Amino acid sequence: MKLRILLVTALLAILSCGPRKKAPASLVRPFPSAEVPLMVSDPLERMQWRSLHFWDRFAAPDSLYHSDSLTVNGVPAQELEAQVGLYVTLLEQLPPQEGIRCVERCFEQISAFQEAHPEGPVFERMEKLLSRYLYDPNSPVRSELLYQPFARRLSTSPFVEEVERMRYEREASLCGLNQPGTPATDFHFIDSFGRRRSLYGIDAGLLLLIFGNPDCQACRDINAQLSGNQEISALLSSGELKVVAVYIDQDIERWKEHVAEYPATWISGYDPTCTIRTDLLYHVRAIPSLYLLSANKTVLLKDATPEALFAAIAAQ
Repeated sequence: MKLRILLVTALLAILSCGPRKKAPASLVRPFPSAEVPLMVSDPLERMQWRSLHFWDRFAAPDSLYHSDSLTVNGVPAQELEAQVGLYVTLLEQLPPQEGIRCVERCFEQISAFQEAHPEGPVFERMEKLLSRYLYDPNSPVRSELLYQPFARRLSTSPFVEEVERMRYEREASLCGLNQPGTPATDFHFIDSFGRRRSLYGIDAGLLLLIFGNPDCQACRDINAQLSGNQEISALLSSGELKVVAVYIDQDIERWKEHVAEYPATWISGYDPTCTIRTDLLYHVRAIPSLYLLSANKTVLLKDATPEALFAAIAAQ
């Protein structure tokens, strides 16, 4: 969890846009954290309680504080963003359904606040921050599983413009593709030897599926990390794990120029008809995109961060 918080802190530094002016002290309050009752002593239960009640005091409809470009309901904008990062980090530690319940409660709270104070910016700021942290491909705490219920609620919210509601509806639908716990969608590809193969035709106890591009620096970086990981190397050597790297763009000749750069222990190939992207068999928002599949091709991790992937591999 400490690593996650460090990653969130780094993201805050990246997303910040230069030095911020300070609002007058009289208009600022610290973020009003919810205090976990002493009677809740189990660590998991305390985390669940804190996550569920995270926004209780900040978004209470009967309390209104100053807002401007620097503050949101009395809380400095930069501090609010840090709290959103912490909140999403906490949600990641919860069972999936608990995390979804927390996100839905948060939506209900900011909606109630907006209804009580229609002139305030709380709903809009929270909408943008949560969308960015849960859905931006560059967010280290992104989670389509948690973003989907949030986007679905936004798609019907009267506090969202119609064109934005349509966008949220589409994003919620795309998030439903290949969710963890569901069967991965099968597809065909041509491997580096010119053979036509299918995802389900690859027999492996674990299968790491990578959608990438040899011209992508981030893809090269991930490939190097994967190649240098001892657990992955051991599983590859034992045959328990297979890595399938698939190119899904159109310039096949460019891919062929770089195919020798992929590790020889991997299965590399390309989608000859680009149906993975054009038919939206998989929702690839940015590359590299990593999926971990079980022996029967159930999705274990979707669009996983390297940290989540390495943790899952180490746990095998």
